[in-house]
Amino acid sequence: MKIVRVEATPLKIPISYAALGIDKPGTNNLTHVEVETDSGLVGYGVTSITQSRPVSEAVNSVLGPAIIDMDPLAHEKIWDVMYWTATPWGQTGYASHAISAIDLALWDIKGKALDMPVWRILGAARDRVPIYATCGFSFLDDDELVDVVKHVVADGFRGIKLQVGRFDARPEKGAPSLVEIIAGDIRRVGKVREAIGPDIELAVDAGCCLDLLSARRLCENIQQLDIAFFEEPIRQNDVRLLAQLRQLTSIPLSAGQNEGLGYRFRDMLLAEAVDFIQPNVIITGGLTECLRIAGLASGFNMKIAGNGGGAPMHNVHLQAGVSNGTAVEYQYKAVAAMEVLYGQAPRHENGCMIPPDAPGLGLSIDPDVVRNCVNQG
Repeated sequence: MKIVRVEATPLKIPISYAALGIDKPGTNNLTHVEVETDSGLVGYGVTSITQSRPVSEAVNSVLGPAIIDMDPLAHEKIWDVMYWTATPWGQTGYASHAISAIDLALWDIKGKALDMPVWRILGAARDRVPIYATCGFSFLDDDELVDVVKHVVADGFRGIKLQVGRFDARPEKGAPSLVEIIAGDIRRVGKVREAIGPDIELAVDAGCCLDLLSARRLCENIQQLDIAFFEEPIRQNDVRLLAQLRQLTSIPLSAGQNEGLGYRFRDMLLAEAVDFIQPNVIITGGLTECLRIAGLASGFNMKIAGNGGGAPMHNVHLQAGVSNGTAVEYQYKAVAAMEVLYGQAPRHENGCMIPPDAPGLGLSIDPDVVRNCVNQG
């Protein structure tokens, strides 16, 4: 079996927040990748949380041509070719997104060729994966936020995550200072904890936006609210500053969903900078690199954390497949986009996501949706 076609399409998918009870339209940028073999099997991959057009160009002009005629089941060999083609000096950025999307498509092909879902190929450590809902978006005002989290808890979720430290938190006021944003976040986290009660897990995510002083101030003012974890609190995932913050707070810290290569996780582990790591299959080099990172974490007796990074239907295979997996993030904006692209939402019940039984990643594509959602720039 050989690879005969690699094609990426930049997408700008219209979404709705109706699942949260919000009448607000939006869009989500994704890069959809297809890898076709001479046997007729087609694998689908995706990447997100970045600009879709340059990633698509990297796939179509650089990485795709480099792997034509290769065996699609030889994922380690192909990953190495892609690494040395696109990131020979250890760069990450767009190249890691492109590698991730192609690698996912290759695992999809592997599962289809073996007639098995990918999570079973990886080890089938569990057939149910706990989920938590990222629904506390910064564009919500305080009242909307409280209504949304109540709605999500009523839908069966046992964990909630809020965005904090985001500079779009109060757009009607222009650009508030970081001091104002942190003060608002302290208020909002308190209101959410009051609304959901003590039995629902509550986490926060700064998206690598804060300096050490601001992150510390936020921690000092919310740690009494039983915060499950603080995701990516520090700008650039600065390992030295993460380690300092970890010594200053009782809130568990996590990071990694936006990292592209395994050495960054090694550095976090050696520096004792986080309480758990968050490799993300749509950004962190696909399943191939994330499996290496999971093995690395196992050597430190550390879990790989519940994170979907915009793709719970892809990350569930990693979390269900390996023994040190934990949970998956159900990010409502991302799920809305995936539902448009794949025609289905992640299956969940009783606070757990159910991995698919279908071969590969368990996803199908409507070509008309891809054509109609092309990001024209």
